[in-house]
Amino acid sequence: MGAQLKDIYNEKLLHEFGEKVHNVYCKFDPKGFTDDIITGDWDSLPLKARMRRITETLGQHLPMSYGDALNVLFSIDESCIGFPYLFFPDFVEVYGQEEKYLELSMKALERFTQRSSSEFAIRPFIVKYPDRVMKRMMIWAKHPNEHVRRLASEGSRPRLPWGMALQIFKKDPSQVINILEQLKNDPSLYVRKSVANNLNDISKDNPIVVLDIVKKWININPYTDWILRKGCRTLIRNGNLEAMKLFGYTNFLAEKLQITEASISLGLSSIKIGESCEFRYELDIPKCESAHIRIEYGIDFVKARGNKSRKLFLLSDKTVEGGAHISGIKIHSFADLTTRRHYPGEHRIALLINGQEKAYTILKII
Repeated sequence: MGAQLKDIYNEKLLHEFGEKVHNVYCKFDPKGFTDDIITGDWDSLPLKARMRRITETLGQHLPMSYGDALNVLFSIDESCIGFPYLFFPDFVEVYGQEEKYLELSMKALERFTQRSSSEFAIRPFIVKYPDRVMKRMMIWAKHPNEHVRRLASEGSRPRLPWGMALQIFKKDPSQVINILEQLKNDPSLYVRKSVANNLNDISKDNPIVVLDIVKKWININPYTDWILRKGCRTLIRNGNLEAMKLFGYTNFLAEKLQITEASISLGLSSIKIGESCEFRYELDIPKCESAHIRIEYGIDFVKARGNKSRKLFLLSDKTVEGGAHISGIKIHSFADLTTRRHYPGEHRIALLINGQEKAYTILKII
């Protein structure tokens, strides 16, 4: 089996980190620290559980005073850069949530995010002290360092993957939008990607809010236009008519523009799990000046319990001449992935044009 992401937390990394701590805090025992971590069920622990064990063990080996412990980490953080050192902000999350530590914890998260990322650690603070923390994040949105500006956006995402969901912002994203307003034409692509992902999160619970933002921000700045397009990707995939209109997609539901000729056909009607299927799609664009089209195929995957879940895959997104005939061949693999397992049964494969299903076929997986 190939290396897994959790394997970044291994004995070598922990020992090297322990030596760095020992160099600035002589009471720290690198071997004892490592031995206390790699014990018992360590091999079976997933990534985040390993990180949390490191955090909690670090708390047992550093000074008991939270401030003194942070000073030790401040002494070495410039040499602890990248994803593996997410346990630095995690230390703040675990040990620094008391109100008396709030100011110190905010400073620590601002500092640590510039070496790795504090996007997960900030979220319990938002839940506990929403107004105070969001005011701080408004300040961070104007910070000269792109990592800190990104924290203001990424840390406030309502649906951050791997992170605690922020229910308060699912219900009312207005405080988040105030931050995004500051970042909507940020010069850093790293920040703009986060702003787009944040908007996409908001669109899943408050689509009208995001559509109103698009109307307000569109066609003012190229950076902002890029953010808006990426931020509305779920609305576009779902065929939201207003979103499609705002981004110039042709409305094929209009009477004179309806697509009447579309098909999708399989090379084989059945395959085994692990094999690939080939299909051909064709469609005729109605006669018009030109048409902005998004062609996708959707597969209704059979799940472990027999229910089905659709996944969309992009085939093309472009402007074509009216009256054009479009065709193509696609090969799709049904090999198992770490993120998706396949199960036997009938899989519906649909052809979608600008979010509207126009044809389908059935593939049997045996």
